[in-house]
Amino acid sequence: MAGTVLVSGGSGYIAGYVIRLLVAEGWTVHATIRSLGREQAVRDILAVDNSRLKFFAADLMSDAGWAEAMAGCSHVAHLASPIPAAVPKHEDELIIPAREGVLRALRFAKEVGVKRFVQTSSVAAIAYGVPPGTYTFTEADWTNLSACDYAYAKSKTIAERAARDWVAAEGGDMEFCTINPSMVLGPVWSGDFSTSVEAVKKMMDGSIPGLPDFGFSVVDVRDVADLHVRALKAPGMANERFIASGPFYKMADIAEMLRAGLGDQARRVPTRRLPDWLLKLLALFDPVVRQTIGEIGRIRNMDGSHALNVLGWKTRPVEETVVDCAKSLIEQGVVKV
Repeated sequence: MAGTVLVSGGSGYIAGYVIRLLVAEGWTVHATIRSLGREQAVRDILAVDNSRLKFFAADLMSDAGWAEAMAGCSHVAHLASPIPAAVPKHEDELIIPAREGVLRALRFAKEVGVKRFVQTSSVAAIAYGVPPGTYTFTEADWTNLSACDYAYAKSKTIAERAARDWVAAEGGDMEFCTINPSMVLGPVWSGDFSTSVEAVKKMMDGSIPGLPDFGFSVVDVRDVADLHVRALKAPGMANERFIASGPFYKMADIAEMLRAGLGDQARRVPTRRLPDWLLKLLALFDPVVRQTIGEIGRIRNMDGSHALNVLGWKTRPVEETVVDCAKSLIEQGVVKV
């Protein structure tokens, strides 16, 4: 089964891998980017059959271009959503585009009779707003907005809830599901990469002085793309929700994987632990550090068994993901060794 699919946010990290898989399987892909001035650069990176890939200029906050991009599409993979490289001045900088963008894409999808709509959400919509402790989250869980001050988590939660409410009220026969990835790592194709890769970059280039006592559940970008394609094709996806995640690892574990897999190339990776009190002190002066303080004392395990049971989806070893990510940063000249 291969038809015409719209992939929003076509220049993004996960989207690039999704597009490659879809074109290889014979789909025609309509990809949205904010400016067609980037089209050739994205085509050069993707290096796929250009006859099966068309680009359209469309923005989350404007109707312009969406009708043209959706025309002829039977499926949608909505990956476009704001991801901050820095702390936003106000949470609405993330919340409004995330919510309005998915609702806009849903409306235009319904107008052309799209059968299946897959939204890229996040475990940020599942696992935040909880007290310190060790947790195992499933697709039944939702971030507690009343106890969450993390703008990105708020944006993903509000956007996914808004999309589900809209589909229930207005979606008709269109099947809707979400993919909720954890920390996405893996190979990058250029110096323009996702914010999620910054943790590996900063360890590799020595720009963090020590290893804070927190971590995250890791998933490979190649596996996340594979799950998107499975969800686009499988029958019976209405109202489904899939956590895309491997195991939880602390920063010290990730650092050890880098040293074990890269040897002398990982010589700048820190070995000493960063005390909690020092991190809290730094947070008084650095808003980026301040965002991470909430991770201290929280272990967020993600149960990805639902995707395995329903779609046969499996993840590769995290060690492979982390090392491949670092090697690609070296190859692209992002990290000098």
